[in-house]
Amino acid sequence: MHSLSTAFQTLANRFGNRFSRSPALRAQHGGGETHHAVAAPDAVLFAESTEEVAEAVKLCAAEGIPVIAFGAGTSLEGHLAATEGGLSLDLTRMRKVLRVSSADLDCTVEAGVTREELNAYLRDQGLFFPVDPGANATIGGMAATRASGTNAVRYGTMRDNVLSLTVVLANGEVIRTSSRARKSAAGYDLTRLIVGSEGTLGIITEVTLRLHGIPEATAAATCRFPDLVSAAEAAIAVIQYGVPIARVELMEKRLVDYTNAYSGLTLPAGDTLVFEFHGSEKGVAEQVETVRGIVADYGAAAFDWATTPEDRSRLWKARHDAFYAVLAARTGSKGWATDICVPISELAGSVALARDLVEKAGATAAILGHVGDGNFHVMFAVDPDDAAELDRVRAINAELIHHAIAVGGTSTGEHGIGSGKIDYMREEFGDAALALMRAIKTAIDPKGILNPGKILPPA
Repeated sequence: MHSLSTAFQTLANRFGNRFSRSPALRAQHGGGETHHAVAAPDAVLFAESTEEVAEAVKLCAAEGIPVIAFGAGTSLEGHLAATEGGLSLDLTRMRKVLRVSSADLDCTVEAGVTREELNAYLRDQGLFFPVDPGANATIGGMAATRASGTNAVRYGTMRDNVLSLTVVLANGEVIRTSSRARKSAAGYDLTRLIVGSEGTLGIITEVTLRLHGIPEATAAATCRFPDLVSAAEAAIAVIQYGVPIARVELMEKRLVDYTNAYSGLTLPAGDTLVFEFHGSEKGVAEQVETVRGIVADYGAAAFDWATTPEDRSRLWKARHDAFYAVLAARTGSKGWATDICVPISELAGSVALARDLVEKAGATAAILGHVGDGNFHVMFAVDPDDAAELDRVRAINAELIHHAIAVGGTSTGEHGIGSGKIDYMREEFGDAALALMRAIKTAIDPKGILNPGKILPPA
C-alpha cells in the first residue's frame, strides 16, 4: 500500500539492510502467537535508538503512513496486525540496560530488553524485576500492553512498576512522561496514560522501572484439590486471609496432564494450585503453615515441594510453557488464548462457568490463571480451517467476557484489547467513556497513524 512512498525510499537509503521489504520478514511482523490472521506491514525497520525511532516516525507522519511498534512478537490479541499496511518498527535491537540504582531500587532500560535479560543482568546486584507475564517479552511491549503475570498478587502489574517512560509521539517528538520520584502530584499522569495504550498513543523507547531485592528465602509448592472449584475457593481464602504470598497459580487437571507430557514433569494428576512464598526464613515458614491450614479446609492434598532453585525454575518454566503444552496436545492446531479478570469473590463461579463451557463444547483446552488477583485464562488448541469449531470457541469467549463484565470484571486482565477484543469495549466502558478515549487518541495522533485498528471500535 505504501511501498513506493518517499518516506520508505528515504528509510531504505538511510538504514540500508536494517530496512526490509522481504515478504517473509513482513509476514513475521504482522502476527502474534494465536489464531488471529496475519496482516503484514509494507516494510520493517530495525531501529537502534530513540533518535532513529523519532526519525522514522516523523517521515511516516508526513505521508500518513501507519507505524506499528514490534517487540518480541508474543502478543495474543492481534496487536501487531498491520491492518492498513505501513511500517513495522522493530525495537528488539534496542536492548541496553542504561542505568541501575541499587540505592533507589530502580533502573532504566531500552524498550527491546527482555524480562529474562534484565533479571540476568540484575542478579549479581541482588535485585530483580518481578513482573512475569510468562513469555520472555520485551520490557517495552510489557509496558505497552500493561502486562501482569504470576507475581502480580504480591508485586503488582506494569502499571505499578513503571516510574517513567521515554516516548516518541505521532509527530516524531520525544517526551519523558515523569521523573524517577516514587510519587508526584505534578500535572497529568502521562506515564499511566501510555502504559497499556498498545502503541496507539506513542512508541515507548525507554522504560524506568521499580526493582526489588531478591528475597532471603523462597519456597514453592504444588497441592491438589478434589475439583477445580475447590482449588479456586482455596485461593480466594488465602487472599482474603491476607497471606503475603508471591504467587498462586491455578492449573486445571487437563493442563497438568498436558504439562507433564510436554515438559517432562511428574506432577500428580488433579486440579492444582502452585504457590510461591518470598521473605525471610521465618516469614516464609509462617506463610507456609498458614496456607497449609487454609487449603486443608478445601480438601487439599499434601504440599509437594520444589526445594532447590533448579526445581523451582523447572516448575515455573513448565507453567510458562502451558500455551505450548496445550498446542502440543493437538497436532497442527493454532492457539486461541483468552483471559478475563473478575473481583476475587466472583472467581470460583467464573472458573466453574469456564469449565462447564469448555466441557460442553468438547474443546481441546485448559484453564489456568494468576488467581490471586482474579485473573484466569482459557487456552484452546483449534483447527484454524474448521469454521464451525472457531465459531464454538468464539461463542465461549464471548460468554466468558459478558459474564466478567456483568459481575464487575473486565474483558482482559493482561492480554490487552488489540483487535481481538475490540468488540467488547463498548459493553465494558459505555459510549461516553469511549468518546473520551477517542478524543485523547485524536489529540495525540490526529492522523491516526499509530497502530490503527486497535483498542477503539468505530464510533
